[in-house]
Amino acid sequence: MPKKIYSKDGKTLLHIINRVEEIVSRQDIIPENQFLQLATLNLKKKKTFAAHKHIWKDPSGDQVIAQESWVVISGRVKCYFYDLDDSLLETEILGPGDCSITLQGGHNYEIMDDAIVYEYKTGPYLGQKFDKVFI
Repeated sequence: MPKKIYSKDGKTLLHIINRVEEIVSRQDIIPENQFLQLATLNLKKKKTFAAHKHIWKDPSGDQVIAQESWVVISGRVKCYFYDLDDSLLETEILGPGDCSITLQGGHNYEIMDDAIVYEYKTGPYLGQKFDKVFI
């Protein structure tokens, strides 16, 4: 079961940690109402899916936030997770196959060993000025 980190108010889901050893079947990791979606899959040889393509969605006009996920392929990464008020909530060390997801709140990463990481973010990216502020 993924670890979920909430704001100090206990109501706002900010970060999620998923460990590679927890991947035993298909599991939706992120609540369906979030802009960033992630599912884990543990697939066996010869598994196939029905052919499909994804369609454009009609944007609702609501304000959106960049959400981000890191998947560690090799090495170790120390993650610092911050609350909505920029105070440090938790730190976690991710290893190969581990995944962090930030829905809201701040984060920072310290590379503990040489690392290869996949970073997923919602887009479009319109430049730093429209993407982030620094803590």
